Parts: sequence; structure tokens; C-alpha cells
Amino acid sequence: MSLLQPYFQQCASAAFSISSPSHSFYVSVSKRTFISCCSSQSQTALVDAPVDSKIAERDEIRLGLPSKGRMAADTLDLLKDCQLSVKQVNPRQYVAQIPQLSNLEVWFQRPKDIVRKLLSGDLDLGIVGLDTVSEYGQGNEDLIIVHDALDYGDCRLSLAIPKYGIFENINSLRELAEMPQWTVEKPLRVATGFTYLGPKFMKEHGLKHVIFSTADGALEAAPAMGIADAILDLVSSGTTLRENNLKEIEGGVVLESQAVLVASRKALIQRKGALDTTHEILERFEAHLRALGQFTVTANMRGSSAEEVAERVLTQPSLAGLQGPTVCPVFCKRDGKVTADYYAIVICVPKKALYKSVQQLRAIGGSGVLISPLTYIFDEETPRWRELLSKLGI
Repeated sequence: MSLLQPYFQQCASAAFSISSPSHSFYVSVSKRTFISCCSSQSQTALVDAPVDSKIAERDEIRLGLPSKGRMAADTLDLLKDCQLSVKQVNPRQYVAQIPQLSNLEVWFQRPKDIVRKLLSGDLDLGIVGLDTVSEYGQGNEDLIIVHDALDYGDCRLSLAIPKYGIFENINSLRELAEMPQWTVEKPLRVATGFTYLGPKFMKEHGLKHVIFSTADGALEAAPAMGIADAILDLVSSGTTLRENNLKEIEGGVVLESQAVLVASRKALIQRKGALDTTHEILERFEAHLRALGQFTVTANMRGSSAEEVAERVLTQPSLAGLQGPTVCPVFCKRDGKVTADYYAIVICVPKKALYKSVQQLRAIGGSGVLISPLTYIFDEETPRWRELLSKLGI
């Protein structure tokens, strides 16, 4: 048993313990939270709140969106780009609508509350970071990731240690775990806001003598202030870490995260219209995201037949398009007769290959090249939709 447990019991306003044959976690819920891991021989003891197998009765479908910050702005931009603009009568109100989706209510909430309310049945769908789903969902099977890559909010949950002192030559999680300084009496102190993912990660990687603390303010200052040896926090560019003389270590990334569309399994199965609405949102997201950075290139080319022109186009690797070029005759009237001396080629090209594609078209006789950005690419039924139906047993 940890020697620090009496202190935790004194400062906690509420507490619980989770133990296994090799580890024990002590958690106190107060303004400042501490979690410690140490060796134990007791059995696992988990107390779960009862889960209602039925959803709350209401007619409308509820979508939870982040209420503040960069994630909130980027989410509204994504919806707008998908022709699903959110209409909010009063910016101080927490409820809004998307006119294109009848019977849908938008509720602006804190990201962690979106996950909690999905589990409680107060929301049916939500857009949050994967890190939030993982931390507050804690592996609950009622949460289903509908779309796992909305292409914004990219970051990683990563362990960082000081560049100086006893950590100067420590560059990996294995080396950190093997440091002789960490004992039951003096565990590794980690400051974090991820009090579920942090202990879970440490336990899975065999770090036994660890204590987690969460305090108000920037975590990056904790090691310099002497209140933590390391931090576990979200990192995007890593600039803030470097400016505070901290470094990430090999094997220290807990989770790669970005914005995801998440749903309640019960709601998708039981609530009328929820699955159809989810299907439409998913299709719009997929079509928009697939079109990002893609351009339509149209050019005219002389040729004896569509097949001959297509063969010429396909000799150039950048002109293949999504499934191949579209080639069709361009009709003109000459000497009173309608003829097709030219053929129009239409291909889809990624932005990075745009200029190269234009050069290749010119090289094989293309002219009058027109370029326009793509807004949507609707393909056949998306794999994500088939995967969702499979998860639901449909």
C-alpha cells in the first residue's frame, strides 16, 4: 500500500480504489486530484453505475458540438462546407438547428460533457476529439466512432520530461521506467488532466511507481516548479514543450487524436430517424473530405477515336484520375457537316500534382486546359457506413 494513501484520504472529498494482482490505483476527487500506482496483491474491485438499456423518450435527434475554442470554430466550418450550416438565433443560446436536417437539434456543450451526455442518453451524436472520447468514454461499448478522421484538431497525448537534470540522458519510456529513483516512497510524479488514460498507459507499460496529479494552470510549468517530474498532455507542434525545456520521449505517445464523429449505439438502434440522419451526415463528410485538395482538369485533344486519345492519356502517370480519364467527343460543324476532330478529357488531379498534370497534357497534345476545384466526391457506399452497420449488427 502506498505510504501517501493517508494524505490522499485526508484531502479527498470523495475517493475510490481500483486494484489488480500487480498494481493499485488510488484516486481522490477534489479540486486537486492524485492517482498513484504501486504494487498490490488484492483483487480487482470495480463499481459500475447502472446503465439504462433504453433511451430517453423524445422525438428530436440531438447532436452535441463543442461550445468554445478552435475545435468549435473548425467544427462549424466543416458543417458549413458540407452544406449543413448551423443556425443559431441567439449566440448566447446553447441550442440551434441545421435546416437541412429536419428533426435535428444542435446542442453546444463542453467536449467532455458531450461524451458524458452520449452515455447518459441526453445526446445521440457528437463531434469531439478522440482524446476526449477515450478519456471520458473509458471504453464504454455504447460509444461508436462513426468517422475517425475529420481532418482537424490533430494532436497527440504524449509524455514529456525535462531536458535537464536527471532526465538529460533519458530519451525513451523504457529508460524512464528503468531509472532507480522511482520507488514506493518516491514515485515518478506526473501532472496531467488525463486521469483515466494516464494510469492505464503506465500500467500497460509496466511503470509501477507512479503518482498522477492534476492542478489548475499550464502543465508545462509543473516540472520547473518542482511539483511534478513529468507531464502527460496534448501536443500539436511541440513548441510549448520546447519553450519550457521539456522533451517528448520514444514510446511516450499515448494516443494520436483528431476530431471524430461519435454516436450512441442505443440511439442509432432505438431512436427513430437517428440512423438515417447519421448516414446523411457521414456521406456529406466523406464526400467533402475526399474532395479536399482535388481539382477537375478539362482539356481538348485531337484524336482519331476516344480509345486512341484515352490510350495516349494513360501513358502519363499523373493523368489516371480517380478510376481513369473521361473522354468524350467535341462536336463542331465543318462544311455543313457535324464532325468530332477533338475530344475532351476530364480527370481528377490532387493539388500537389496539378502543374505536372498540365505539363503532361500539353506534351501529348492537350490544349484549352480548364481547372476548377472539387467540392464533393460522392463514391459508392462508403466503407465507414458498412462498418457502422456491422457494428450495429444490421
